[in-house]
Parts: sequence; structure tokens; C-alpha cells
Amino acid sequence: MKLLFIGDIIGRVGRVATRALLPNIVSRYKIDAVIANGENVAGGFGITESTAFELFAMGVQVITTGNHVWDKKETVDYIPREPRILRPLNFPPGVPGAGSYLLNLPGGQQLGVMNVAGRIFMHSLDCPFRTAQAEVERLRAITRNILIDFHAEATSEKIAFGHYMDGNVSAVVGTHTHVQTADETILAGGTAYITDVGMTGPVNSVIGIDREQIISRFLNQMPRKFEVASGKALFCAVVIEIDPATGKSSAIQRLQITHP
Repeated sequence: MKLLFIGDIIGRVGRVATRALLPNIVSRYKIDAVIANGENVAGGFGITESTAFELFAMGVQVITTGNHVWDKKETVDYIPREPRILRPLNFPPGVPGAGSYLLNLPGGQQLGVMNVAGRIFMHSLDCPFRTAQAEVERLRAITRNILIDFHAEATSEKIAFGHYMDGNVSAVVGTHTHVQTADETILAGGTAYITDVGMTGPVNSVIGIDREQIISRFLNQMPRKFEVASGKALFCAVVIEIDPATGKSSAIQRLQITHP
């Protein structure tokens, strides 16, 4: 089983790059399932029904999110009606939506996809470690093939979470910082891991946002509305190979492609 996980898709620039590059990547790497983080797909902040539909039409099968999931008000009403869009599992009980999804693949294989948020330098949510472990145990009764998008800021928290889940899930992929790390590995228990997949968005930007706007904010500390940068895109993703019989991963490969 080969999975493609696409890092945080940023606004229209990220959507255009994904639409252009995805068919060839799926064909070249013989991808069985495509998952993408889409929490910034709508104008760089949040997700809407129309932008989610765009991603699904491109071939993305499950969309994960993170701390920006509620940036567009309509998401609160839309997400309960679309189980393929996940919000972090460790939001308190009663929050709309779900934090996991069971994806049925050709040949009778199944893939559990989970979305969990960290707590260091982030919103104070329920414990990601304990919350995720309970859901992993539930999913493992159905399938051994499980991928977790761990949306977090601190490298230490991400690495600790990867080792905590090692051997119980197929992959832990980090998102949120928008900068791809070069530490992809297969942990001792067979879990594929990377601290951050990176972003799919404007190359000439500060993590997707117009450079001058960010520099101005650092210089004068004045609040302002941020906008997604324009120009060429950087497509960041990982390809993960899993043995569906055991749920263990045998390979993880980083992708970085500029477009156009």
C-alpha cells in the first residue's frame, strides 16, 4: 500500500499546484490513497465547502486540518456533513466533526486516518497522547493500517509523539510549521515518521504569506490582515509504503516540487 500525504495546502496557489502535479505523482509512484492537510486551503486561512470540493475533485480522499479549522464560519455547519474532513481528535467532546476516518481502498484494504493537535505553543486541548491512543486501539480492531497527522508546533512534542505511537500505527506525519524537515525515517517499531511534511504554497513567501506583510509586522508590531503570496508554488509531500498485512511501513520519501 502506497500513501501520498500532501503538506498544508495554502490558498489558490497551493490548489493550482496540487491540481497540476497530483495526477503525475499518483501515476509515477502508484499511489493507493491521497491525504492532504487543508486547514489553509481557503485564502490561506481555514477551509470552505467549495475549496474542499476542489480538493476532492482533484483526487484527495481525506482532508486533515488543525488549529485554523474554524477560521471560516461555515465550517462549523459543513464539517459534520462531510466525514472526509477531519478536525483534531483532541478537541473537547461536543465539538462538531470527527478526528478520524476509515478509508476503504480497492481490494478490500482499509486505512484509518487520524488528525491530532499538539499543545505546546498551541491552543490548550485535551491530551493528544492519551486521546490518540484510545482511538488507535479502536481503529486497530478494524485495520492495522493507520496514519496520523500530528498538527503541532514544537519539534520535541512531535518526536515524542512519534516514538509514543511507534509500532502501533503505520505513520506519524507532522504538519503546521510549513517548513519541510529532513528527518524522515522508519522508527524501530515500523512506524514511518517525519517532523513536518512542509507546505504546498508560494515559494517566495514567509510560510505562505506575502513577505513584505510579515516583515512589516516584525518591524512595527502593528496588526494587519495577511494575504497569501503569489507566484511559483512549492509542492511538499511524502510517499509512504506500508505492508497492509502488518501495518508496518517499509519506506518514506520526501517530495519537493516547484510549479510551474
